[in-house]
Amino acid sequence: MSNTHRGVSVVALVGLVSLSTVVGGCSSSGGGSGSERQRPRASRDQEVIDVAAIESVTRAEMLRAEGDLNAALAEFERAIEVNPRLTVAYLGAGDIYRERGDYPEAERRYAQAARTEPQNFDAQYKHGLTLQLLNRVTEAVRAYLRALSIRPEDFEANLNLATAYLQLQEPGQALPYAQRAVRLNPSSGPARVNLGSVYAAMNRHSEAVTEYLQAAEHMTLSAELLLNLADSYGKTERYAEMLATLEQLVARNPSAIAYERLGFARFRIKEYDAALASFQSALAIDPNHYPALNGVGVCMLNRYVWSDRRDRAALDEAMRALKRSLQIQPSQPRIVELVTRYG
Repeated sequence: MSNTHRGVSVVALVGLVSLSTVVGGCSSSGGGSGSERQRPRASRDQEVIDVAAIESVTRAEMLRAEGDLNAALAEFERAIEVNPRLTVAYLGAGDIYRERGDYPEAERRYAQAARTEPQNFDAQYKHGLTLQLLNRVTEAVRAYLRALSIRPEDFEANLNLATAYLQLQEPGQALPYAQRAVRLNPSSGPARVNLGSVYAAMNRHSEAVTEYLQAAEHMTLSAELLLNLADSYGKTERYAEMLATLEQLVARNPSAIAYERLGFARFRIKEYDAALASFQSALAIDPNHYPALNGVGVCMLNRYVWSDRRDRAALDEAMRALKRSLQIQPSQPRIVELVTRYG
């Protein structure tokens, strides 16, 4: 997901400048025209309110550019108080709240902006973004869809909507938006990773591998990318490539999951002693990593079986590992079956 800051839209700024110019021109003219003298009092009062709110927004933007966010936020909030229909003020306040990590308050301001001006792309998009940051993913999807109805070809909205659908475990819904994000920005590594993740969730692992390899050409190799690539290699039974990817990963960023996956790859190419060593390395990092406990258990069970069932020490170690795994994660039918058969 991308948190790139978006400024006030050009349309909104142009509108404000025009209004300020018109109002300023009217108020500064000498005695005023006949039509000005006959204008209803309420209309002139509204112009004064508009000018005051716009001046607050202008000061807020200047203060924000200078880095004085507290004063900028106060000016945006003053503008909202003076004119509750001023979308740009809600957006400005929301941006500062979001930059501070105050996502609930940012969401409230973006929601008000979206209600005030439903056809404002920034309001709908930023509302969706903060909802996603708050893990209100279903609501975020609706906000992103509203944003894309206004600007269908926006890269970040398509990318984040695809990510949100993945969070909801709806990869089929995510696919067209993930594909569009890649089409809009083919050199984006995150977009390629996202599309690869969608393909993987749909069990289309050959296509996932292609996207992950493309991503690797456009971004720094991350642990997430290497793990995803290794898993899709494994699902397509390309175990040698899975092994090479995981060896690269543990050299860069050793972790329990990386060593466990490395053990799996080594087991698949029948390097059983090396597989056991990898599983043990995973447990040295995290003794409660139950997939690695399963790996140790299976390796030791094999050793027991290959000894014509004479190596009782191997069997005992296997049972300790598998039973410990079930204590951590009871819902493992295959492991329950192994313990029942050999324990």
